[in-house]
Amino acid sequence: MAMDKKISYIFPGQGSQYLGMGSDLKNKFPYVKDLFLEADDLMQYPLSKIMANGPLETLDDTEITQPAIFLHSIAVLYVIESEFPKLKPLFLAGHSLGEISALTAGKYLSFKNGMELVSRRGKLMKKAGKLANGGMSAIIGLDNEVLTSICQMASDENASVQIANDNCPGQIVISGENNALERAMEFAKEKGARIVKRLAVSIAAHSRLMEPIKEEFSEFVSNIEFSDDAAHPQVISNVTAKSLHSTAEIRKDLIDQLTSPVRWTSSIKNILDQGCSHFIELGPNKVLTGLMKRIERSAVCFSLGNTEDLQIFTQELNGI
Repeated sequence: MAMDKKISYIFPGQGSQYLGMGSDLKNKFPYVKDLFLEADDLMQYPLSKIMANGPLETLDDTEITQPAIFLHSIAVLYVIESEFPKLKPLFLAGHSLGEISALTAGKYLSFKNGMELVSRRGKLMKKAGKLANGGMSAIIGLDNEVLTSICQMASDENASVQIANDNCPGQIVISGENNALERAMEFAKEKGARIVKRLAVSIAAHSRLMEPIKEEFSEFVSNIEFSDDAAHPQVISNVTAKSLHSTAEIRKDLIDQLTSPVRWTSSIKNILDQGCSHFIELGPNKVLTGLMKRIERSAVCFSLGNTEDLQIFTQELNGI
């Protein structure tokens, strides 16, 4: 891959975690080990040990998952910045909590502030999950318009469900109260969905069930320091699928994101429309790389999460 290509960095969200995440990077790069130690100090619990050794049910707890994915993504970022200093992304985008990783990568947010922000977000989302019986379901094989209609039919004054993630054409996640969610899942089957799968989460992310935590999160976000220097790479909003241009826009976006759908398909298409055809996924697993194949097959996408990925990427850069 030539260095003159227009590149975008993309950052994964919840669901990409796995036991052992980041361990090989920590063992190979001393500065990653230092970053993990700094994160443990900031969190005041052994986050890096949970990432390495579990138990899995602890790692899968929203309160732990979100800082873990953020930390892994920023660790990969540090490696790229050190090992491939000539790489300069034009755009940054993150799926859900990945937007905080993108803002940190773009230097809109310090690592410390990003860590504290994603930690508070995870805690509050877990709190919201305890206040209401909600969940999420993946629907494969129906388009956005049909699912919007299904969600409206399944919702009433007592229980609602809505689109939470428009991940790629034909893959959409819905979120809401359990009763409305179950109705929507049945309607989706009747409309011919290929797969209707309840996700293993106890929260209804990106739905109105997150409303009770909005004020508290808003207060926290308002006290976080951001930089909106025009020289930074552009960060694409989950909420609008457009570039964020000011601290005020960033704050509003992070708050609105709690109850708004992640417009991932539109976000990637916006980047593609601006002539960027090369994407590098930074963080655990290869979820976003998989989605990219469904959004734009011709786009070139690399997934960097471990030392083996980095070795392959080095060979690609050298034209091997």
